[in-house]
Amino acid sequence: MAKVSMSTNLNVSPEEVWELIGGFNALPDWHPAVEKSKLEKNGTMRKLNLVGGGTITEKLEKLDEDEHLYTYSIVNSPLPVANYTATIRVKDAGGGKTNVEWSSEFNAEGATESDAIKVIQGIYQAGFDNLKKMFGA
Repeated sequence: MAKVSMSTNLNVSPEEVWELIGGFNALPDWHPAVEKSKLEKNGTMRKLNLVGGGTITEKLEKLDEDEHLYTYSIVNSPLPVANYTATIRVKDAGGGKTNVEWSSEFNAEGATESDAIKVIQGIYQAGFDNLKKMFGA
């Protein structure tokens, strides 16, 4: 099973970051690859429309507002992964800074493991780069 874990620091409070990214339907607000998100099944599923076409369906596995984290799995996507589960976590890094961590485990499907890892790392990095533009690093 492949694993990816990446993080970035931002110059704002964890509460400010969580307010933007903590909602399960909030990806279009901060990730440049996601054009639209629609909640389904009482908010436990989201259908993401990607910029340039394509959709991803994801299931909310866990949401912990106090810990500022949520875990989700991919139900259906064009990405070269299977059995994908990821967690987005927002932590206080001290000194008015926040650490955002995005981690996942998955099996490569339709690509080599190293290529699948690169795809996922690219997705995470695009989100982090945009957060840095929005909040400052």
